[in-house]
This record gives sequence, structure tokens and C-alpha cells, in this order.
Amino acid sequence: MIFGFNNSANTQLNFSTYSTLIDILCCRAVHQPNKIAYTFLINGETDEVCITYEELDRLSRAIAAQLQSIDAINFRALLLYPPGLEFIGAFFGCLYAGVVAVPAYPPRPNQSLSRLQAIVADAQATIALTTTTVLSNVERRFAEFPNLQALHWLATNNINSDLAQEWQKPLLDSNTLVLLQ
Repeated sequence: MIFGFNNSANTQLNFSTYSTLIDILCCRAVHQPNKIAYTFLINGETDEVCITYEELDRLSRAIAAQLQSIDAINFRALLLYPPGLEFIGAFFGCLYAGVVAVPAYPPRPNQSLSRLQAIVADAQATIALTTTTVLSNVERRFAEFPNLQALHWLATNNINSDLAQEWQKPLLDSNTLVLLQ
């Protein structure tokens, strides 16, 4: 599902007054909290996992608050996630924190980390967001790739959702850089 622009006939929201995706998601979280924002098809067809606008907003705020606690605004964060909703939460968490998202596929257990090293260097990333499983895989190989160890690593599936209350909306506009690919 494409975020934010699939209005049902019974709920008319005027998105022309919003200048950022943060504004749109916050509006959806307030006015359509229980509507599904994203659906991920686990097997590509039928088994699915969903996240509502309210859940996505809370998750994004918690991740953003964690990023804000390390003064990461305008920093670049590598997003290392397998396919799924975890990536969506991390991406919006970066938006909510004013952090530039740099998505990349997580390395396979036996794959060299040199590609990842090159992405970190090219993007000038200083933070890496991922899951505990991916982080565990990468951590075992830090000795071979010291510049990856220098990143500030956050396993977003361990972030407490109560942190969402600490989120402070950053000063952003429609010209703010949000993604490097």
C-alpha cells in the first residue's frame, strides 16, 4: 500500500496543507488511527503483517526520540533491514528525527562486508539502524571491518515504545534531504 494517499470515501482529509510526510503521518495517526498504513505479505501472497497509522506513528516517534537523544539531526543513518515492516518504522523514525536515511540490504552471514563498508564511506553514515539479528551477524565480523564498528549501532526492535513521548518535532520543510540511495 502506498502511504497516505489512499483516502476512503467516508474520510476526506486535505493533505495539501501539509509540507512533509511527518505532518501527513501525524494527521493520519490522529484522524485514522486504526486504519492500516502498510501491509507486508510474508510469503508474497497471503500471509500478512499489518501496521496501523497510530502504531507506525508511535514506533517512528520512539525511534526518532532515540536518535534525538544522541543529537543525530542531519546525520546519515544506514538502514539495514530484511524485507518487512521494520524498515518502514526505521525510515519514518529517521524522518521524524531529521536524520537522512541510507537504505541498504543487510549482508548475508557468509557475505563480505566490503560492499557495506563502501556504502558507509560514500554516504558518510555515522549511525546504523537494524534488527538484533542483523546486528549480531555484523558484530561477529567487526574485527575485519573496523570502520563498521565505529558506527553508532541501534537495534530498533529493542527500542521502548514509551520513548515516543519524548519525541520533539524537528524543524523540517519540503526541501529537507531525507533519503540517500
